[in-house]
Amino acid sequence: MAIPYVREIEFEYGVVEQVSPLIRRVIANNPGPFTYVGTGVYIIGHGDVAVIDPGPEDKVHFDALKRALDGETVTHVLVSHGHSDHSPLATPLAEWAGCKTYAKNCGVPTAKGELGSADDLGFMPDVKVGDGDVISGPGWTLDVIETPGHTCNHLCFGLREENACLSGDHIMGWSTTVVAPPDGDMGDYMRSLDKIKAMKFDTLWPTHGSPVKGQEFVEHFITEYAKHRRAREAAILEQLRSGQSSIPEMVKIMYADVEPRLHPAAAMSVLGHMIELVKTGIVATPDESPTVRSHFELVKSAA
Repeated sequence: MAIPYVREIEFEYGVVEQVSPLIRRVIANNPGPFTYVGTGVYIIGHGDVAVIDPGPEDKVHFDALKRALDGETVTHVLVSHGHSDHSPLATPLAEWAGCKTYAKNCGVPTAKGELGSADDLGFMPDVKVGDGDVISGPGWTLDVIETPGHTCNHLCFGLREENACLSGDHIMGWSTTVVAPPDGDMGDYMRSLDKIKAMKFDTLWPTHGSPVKGQEFVEHFITEYAKHRRAREAAILEQLRSGQSSIPEMVKIMYADVEPRLHPAAAMSVLGHMIELVKTGIVATPDESPTVRSHFELVKSAA
């Protein structure tokens, strides 16, 4: 069992690239352990266009987007979720273009210092959207799909004309997604994976990295993504059975092959699994609001 990652990508920072008949991409120069090569900004359509996840508020990047959009009319600026590598440029871009921003909600506070992408608490969309909402322009139609899990307000966007999903950080080809409580929720995340899988998209276009292409491969990819999460949960239960009760100590063992600088994020994902196990009565903790510093144990009936 292994996720068939898609990590190869050819690009040039700040240069617009036509990646499909209706989709162009500009990648911001903000590479990192959580952003991969950087934030991929998607331009949908021609003439009257939508922009998805404009990225960080960086002058060089903003200038590159303006060049890419020269001669176009931006009708919508869409945001998948309020993390600092996705939404800070949304309002400045919308003001420059004379349009509105669209998202489910604003940034939501999470545990400080744990993740590579902070919350953009200054972002509030002009228009709040969710399941069933449709955003369209000449020759393109985007269905809004609520996919909570990575964050409580995460959205994906389905491009009908190409049977493609602009998947934000919900599903990424190059890596698994961090699910960090309290904003992230593992139960919601697993249900959202099933939701996207059932829609049978031909292509997933994540904000970071290369696309996942081909309906059968997309289905297989999401299946392995979910299996990976279930395997992590099984490993957590095994750690608890061995008498381990500390998340940081579990992470040292379970993520021994992962760079130590990523262990804090891994700890948050383990906490996400642990909170879900507490909700289902399999695990117990004395803390009403568990954190990575809490101690956990298997409920006797589950041991």
